[in-house]
Amino acid sequence: MKSTKVLITGAGGFLGSYIARELLKKNYQVFSFSRTEYTFLKELGVTQRLGDLKNFEDVNNALVDIDAIIHTAGMVGIWGRYDDFYATNVIGTQNILKAAMNHGIKKLVYTSTPSVAFGRDSLCGVDESTPYPKNYLTHYAFTKSIAEKMILEANGPLISTVALRPHLIFGAGDKNLVPRVLMAQEKGRLKIIGDGNNLVDVIYVENAAIAHVMALEKLNETHPIAGKAYFLGQGPIKLWDFTNALLLKAKLPPVTKKISLRKAYYIGFLIESFFKLFRLYKIDPPMTRFVALQLGKSHYFSHHNIETDLGFIPAISIDEGIERLFSTDL
Repeated sequence: MKSTKVLITGAGGFLGSYIARELLKKNYQVFSFSRTEYTFLKELGVTQRLGDLKNFEDVNNALVDIDAIIHTAGMVGIWGRYDDFYATNVIGTQNILKAAMNHGIKKLVYTSTPSVAFGRDSLCGVDESTPYPKNYLTHYAFTKSIAEKMILEANGPLISTVALRPHLIFGAGDKNLVPRVLMAQEKGRLKIIGDGNNLVDVIYVENAAIAHVMALEKLNETHPIAGKAYFLGQGPIKLWDFTNALLLKAKLPPVTKKISLRKAYYIGFLIESFFKLFRLYKIDPPMTRFVALQLGKSHYFSHHNIETDLGFIPAISIDEGIERLFSTDL
């Protein structure tokens, strides 16, 4: 029997690489679509197709003879030009949908973000019925919300779609979240924002990858997950307890310095204003309003819907994930 051919956009990235490994374990034929070739994907046995997500012809060519798509690629960041985020996250997703329809591909799993539901207020145990906020503090969250809506609206007889929103993914191979935290503490710049009691969801990367593969396998026109978005997380836990657990494993001192959320938010506003004035879009500001709120407010979610509809329960605990993070080389 011919094995299913699955193409992952962004398989060379953090989450995408774990999804590729999970699929290979289950004997899928795995394809990657990205702008550059990755040696480790070649060694894993992933067939790589090169091109730009923003170019429809590249995307259309990449999806020839593909059965299903897991779309993880996107422009991630707290700062940058709106046009750049829009081109990758919105136009890129439009191209994926258009090409998928063109080739009669029936399944599309989309990696979204809980940031699509975050405005300025804490989110405490909310579910997916939480509305999109009217205003966003980052181009990333806004453009991902546009793309998520497109993905979900496309669900129907021609293609089945689902959007997964993993929150604060951590694990070996991460080049963003944990390395930035460790670097900030090494430089003495890390401070607790607010009272330090804010609660968040996090998710170990392998758990997030397993959820994507489960969604791919169960997704069809009649399954309850079709056309819906789901939060992915493990928690709630105190953000700053989690941070200090990471610092302890890295043999760094715990973060003890504090700054009020109001002050951090105001500093972020001033820095953003300065960066906009001088058109500094190529570097990340040391603080933004969004970062202040993310570090000082609670954002954790109900996991009831994904447990009920998909049957997903994280297999690897947060503590075990931290252990693996500091003992695994990828």
